[in-house]
Amino acid sequence: MAQVAQVYARALFEAASEGDILDTVKEQLAQFDDALKANWEFQLYFFSPNFSTAEKKEGVRRAVVDADPTFVNFLDALIERHRMPELSRIRTSFDQLWDTEMKVLPVEITTAVPLDEATVASIGERIGRETGNRVQLTSVVDPDVVGGMVLRVGNLILDASIKSRLNQLRTQVSKARIGSPLASSVKEQSQ
Repeated sequence: MAQVAQVYARALFEAASEGDILDTVKEQLAQFDDALKANWEFQLYFFSPNFSTAEKKEGVRRAVVDADPTFVNFLDALIERHRMPELSRIRTSFDQLWDTEMKVLPVEITTAVPLDEATVASIGERIGRETGNRVQLTSVVDPDVVGGMVLRVGNLILDASIKSRLNQLRTQVSKARIGSPLASSVKEQSQ
C-alpha cells in the first residue's frame, strides 16, 4: 500500500509543481487529512462503501470550500478509485517530496533536560551550514536519555546519550566477563 500512496503523492506533487501551487496544496492536504483524522463521522462518510461516488464528491465540495481546483480534482480521483483511506500515507509521501524539493531537513534533538533556545538554534544553524539545507528543528525532552543528546538528522541518528554509553559499557563488560582468561582462572580455582 505504501507504493500506492507514493504514486498518488507523486502525481499530486507534479500537478501542484506545474501549477506553481506546491505550498497551497501542501497546506490543503494537511488540513483535509487532519480534519479526516479528527472526525470519525467524516471518515465513515468518505471510507464507507455505503455512500456513492457522487455523494462523496458532493461531500468534498461542501467540506473544502475555496480549495484549489487541483486539490479538489485530486480528492475526486481518490474517491473514484476508492483510495481515500490512503490519504494519510499520501500526505506523508507528499511531505517528503516537498521537503526534498525545498531542501528542508528535519532535525530532532532529544535531551534529558530542556535546552535553551540559543543552543538549539546554534545546533540547527551548524547542521544547515554542513548540509546546505534549511533545517526544520524540533527539540524533545526525554528523561530516559539521562544526559548528552540524541540527534536525528533526516534518517540518520547520532546517539551521544549517557544511556547509550552505559548500554555499550554494560555489553562490553558482560562480554569481557564471559570470555576473559581471568574468568576462566577464577572458575578453575573455585573447583
